[in-house]
Amino acid sequence: MSDQYAHLPSGTTICFRDSGDLADPAILLIAGMGEDLTFWTDSFVDALVSQGFRVISMDNRDVGQSTFIATPPPPLWRQVIGRPRKDAYSLADMAGDCVGLLDHLGVAQVHLVGRSMGGMIAQTIAATEPRRVLSLTSIFSTTGARNVGQPAWSTIRLLVGAPAKHRTAAVRNHLQLTRHIAGTAYPIDDAEEAAIAARGWDRSAGDAAAGVARQIQAIQRSGDRTAQVRTITAPTLVINGDRDLLVNPSGGIATAEAIRSAQHVVIPGMGHHIPKALVEPIARYIAQHADRVSAGGNHVEIS
Repeated sequence: MSDQYAHLPSGTTICFRDSGDLADPAILLIAGMGEDLTFWTDSFVDALVSQGFRVISMDNRDVGQSTFIATPPPPLWRQVIGRPRKDAYSLADMAGDCVGLLDHLGVAQVHLVGRSMGGMIAQTIAATEPRRVLSLTSIFSTTGARNVGQPAWSTIRLLVGAPAKHRTAAVRNHLQLTRHIAGTAYPIDDAEEAAIAARGWDRSAGDAAAGVARQIQAIQRSGDRTAQVRTITAPTLVINGDRDLLVNPSGGIATAEAIRSAQHVVIPGMGHHIPKALVEPIARYIAQHADRVSAGGNHVEIS
């Protein structure tokens, strides 16, 4: 899989990778805050390809090889109190990048899979571009309501630490945070996670800390999206663990309750991380969901 680039009419360039048979149903993987497309590991992508899907992964704006936006990042105090700058972009703008990528690829309809912030972006696409969405899978994400899905204070203390200024620090910070949020049943693979963090640092085309700050601001600018999420008509699968210290599991509950007929899968002991042991099961949930939609149903029997 090699990096490719879509130069969108908005002026934003989106880096993406395209795997599998172009004739197969397409899945768009949308990563979380500060995550480049490689956070969807090769094993995860391969698991979906083996289930008969074309898998498109992408760097969101302000991460990886996609465009880093020129507007100044919000200072820490704005992030803490949730007051975005007037020139902040929103999740709707990030959703527009995704739709622009689909247009570039000539993909009329797609199965959306988003994790964390990527789940919020996927929800936004499903609400605003319903004809483009065959199904939605929202993984450890939330609706933006202030009373659900909030990070634990222990996680906030890690997030407000000094940003990494070099590769070694980026790896160290990633390992510290991932160990904290990964859940109780699935210890992380330090070597694999270090490689993911190092690769993400190497692929970053701009100021990673500024990019993350602007993505946080996009979430804050978008606010409570519950009313919008309620309009989603695409068959929806919500997946989260019960030990998530970054997006409290209440965010998954709120998402599933807001979307009519959504199915909610809670994985015991999982946190805000997809470990090796859950790659195949989660890929199977997504594939079963998509296959059921293609067969004319809207409910997946988890096995």
